[in-house]
Amino acid sequence: MSRRNRRKRASAEGFSLSFLDAISCGFGAIVILLVLTKIGEPRALEDAKKDLEARVSQLEQELTDIREKTQLVTRDVTTREEQLSIEQAQIARLRGDLSKIQGEFASSRQLSEIQEILEGRMLAAQQELSEEMKRLLGRNYRRPVEDATVGGIPVDSEYVIFVIDTSGSMYTNAWPLVVQKMQEVLAIYPKVKGIQVMNDMGRYMFASYAGKWIPDTPSRRRVIVERLRNWNAFSNSSPVEGVTRAIRNFAADDKKISIYVFGDEFTGGSVEEVLTAVGRYNKKDAEGNPRVRVHAIGFPTIFAVPGVGEKTGVRFATLMRVLTQENGGTFVGLNTIVP
Repeated sequence: MSRRNRRKRASAEGFSLSFLDAISCGFGAIVILLVLTKIGEPRALEDAKKDLEARVSQLEQELTDIREKTQLVTRDVTTREEQLSIEQAQIARLRGDLSKIQGEFASSRQLSEIQEILEGRMLAAQQELSEEMKRLLGRNYRRPVEDATVGGIPVDSEYVIFVIDTSGSMYTNAWPLVVQKMQEVLAIYPKVKGIQVMNDMGRYMFASYAGKWIPDTPSRRRVIVERLRNWNAFSNSSPVEGVTRAIRNFAADDKKISIYVFGDEFTGGSVEEVLTAVGRYNKKDAEGNPRVRVHAIGFPTIFAVPGVGEKTGVRFATLMRVLTQENGGTFVGLNTIVP
């Protein structure tokens, strides 16, 4: 073999070995890469599995929370539905009660209107009868005094004023009897032209009617009595202020007026001063008749406790006996505070 051939052979062998080495190295690298990839896959899968398990656990917890909230909302809705049913039933009952009350009110109003119409007709008939009596008996005829009294009290007035002692002794010990006596007095005046109520200090029961007459109707009488049951205005246990104010504000020559004083004590000045003050306002006509009759009812509250208030109680009785006598009225002293 020549030198040239040997050189070509050596060169070819060198190339072959270099190529094989490169291929071997590349194959080895691939094998190593595959080995490394296979080693990393289990760890990645394990991590992914843990993440999924954590996510599943979180979703399960959220599902549990949602179920609990749903149960709470369901119970709340059920409770509200039950409450709504109860309230709807109450509304239905109240509507029934309202309808019943409206029906009763309508009936009562119709009855009141009918009663007022009948009372008006009766009053007109009485007036016609009075005119007929005047025609038959003469214009100068006067009804006997005993015909115009009830229990000794003249009841010929067209207007009635109550002056009521609202002091503690009256309100605590005799108030039910006061209410009863007012009803009895009103009963002996079936129909008048006006009513007024004030306490012994001259304070009006109804401020809206201060200085004015309260029209007489059955409904207004009921309101007056109901208001009296709880009326507790300040009082100094002296009827002088109330009587004098009533005479000053309401006395008129063309009106027949009666004042009814309800009380148990007189704590004011002298009896003579009171009589003078009342006489100054309650003038008498040529026949000696006062412009306003003054009646009185005495309640024996101060005698319930011996030695307490007896002096003021006796002074009240003394004052009222003289005051009513001088002003065309009657004094009635009660012997009990029990209705």
